[in-house]
Order: sequence, then C-alpha cells, then structure tokens
Amino acid sequence: MTAVAGSRPLRIYIGWDSREPIAYDVCEHSLRRHSDADLEIVPLKQEDLRAAGLYSKDADPLASTEFTYTRFLVPHLAGYEGWALFCDCDFLWTTDVAKLFALADDEKALICVQHDYRPTERTKMDGKAQTVYPRKNWSSMMLINCGHPANAALTPEVVNREGGAFLHRFQWIPDELIGSVDRTWNWLEGWYDKPADGSHPAAIHYTRGGPWFENWQDVDYGDLWLAEEAMVKAKENV
Repeated sequence: MTAVAGSRPLRIYIGWDSREPIAYDVCEHSLRRHSDADLEIVPLKQEDLRAAGLYSKDADPLASTEFTYTRFLVPHLAGYEGWALFCDCDFLWTTDVAKLFALADDEKALICVQHDYRPTERTKMDGKAQTVYPRKNWSSMMLINCGHPANAALTPEVVNREGGAFLHRFQWIPDELIGSVDRTWNWLEGWYDKPADGSHPAAIHYTRGGPWFENWQDVDYGDLWLAEEAMVKAKENV
C-alpha cells in the first residue's frame, strides 16, 4: 500500500449537474468540513469541458447526469500524474477523505467499491431511467491512479469515442488492476442496510434520488444531508 501524502493537495473531482447544483454544494461542503487535509476540489461542468475542447459527445438519452461520461476525463485533467478522486455529486461525506486516499495502492490503476447492484425500480426520483448493467455504480466513486500506464489509454479522444459499456465497466483496464475498498466509501442508500453498530457510512450515496427533492427526504440519513444543506445556506447568508 502507498499512502498519498506530501505537499500536493488531495485532488478531488465532483460531478456537477445544472439540474441539482445544491447536491454538489453539499457534497463539497461535507468533504471540506470533515477533513483537515489540503483539498483541491474541482466541479466537472460539462459546459466548461466542451468550451475547452475536451468533451464533444452528442447528447445521450441514456445518460442520467451531465457528468455520465465526463468523469473519465479525470486522468487527463490531472495531467496523468498522481492520484485523484472522482465522486458523483449525490454523495455526503461523514469522515475524512484523506483516509480513503491512504488506501491508495500504486500497483492498481483504479480503486472503487465493487458493488453487486441490481435495482428493481425502473426510474429514479427525478424521472430518469434506472438502467441495470454489469459493474453498475463502480464508477460513481473512483480513486484513480492517474499516472498508472494503464490509464494513459484514457485520452479525451477515447472518452469521446467510446460508449458507456466500455467506460463504466472499466474495459480499458485489466481486471487485476482494479482494486477494491469497503462499501462504506460508497454506501448506496436504499440498497445496503445501515450499520448495525449505529455508525455512519464514510460516504453516503443517494443514488436513487436525494433529499434535495422535496418528496424524497424520508430516506436513510436524509436528516444528515438536510443538516449539511442548512450549513451551506447559513454560510451563503453571512
């Protein structure tokens, strides 16, 4: 194992969607509030990536978010150096993300929670289709070894050319180079049982829809998300 340390900030890229900017704000706030580490947090805004000439895919009706594919630009954005974290915006962090970076293993190209997630519902709270495919939600939180030779293949040209199956199933990486961490780092609300000891998962993922939807607040740990949102809004009003 190789701990990620030193003077370089911990680089984190969060998916950003114009339809739910508050989800991003709460995710970022929770990351910063629980960590004393120097965090460099970047929102992955599709509009900005298009303007920079890095993203040119046509609109995909199966894409549930604006960052469905842009997440795979992270190695390029990080200069194919060091480690970087990607997570969806519908995450709430309850512990120091530096503990996740400390699990970095330089022999692996990518580390994630290897879910066996097979949702039965056909739509999410926002009406988007709930698709089912192999390795679903593996790519919703990725600790990426951007300097690993295997990730050199993940160029903007490849991201723009390849489809969802190739990207979300990590088909550019041999299976033995995909590392695994405990599901506490990507705890799927509504799928996993709450910890029996009363503790909170390290990263709660409201993958079906979250408390930012008025009619979707009675979910596991919805109260924690709403409390974090209140902190965000209090800072905005100062």
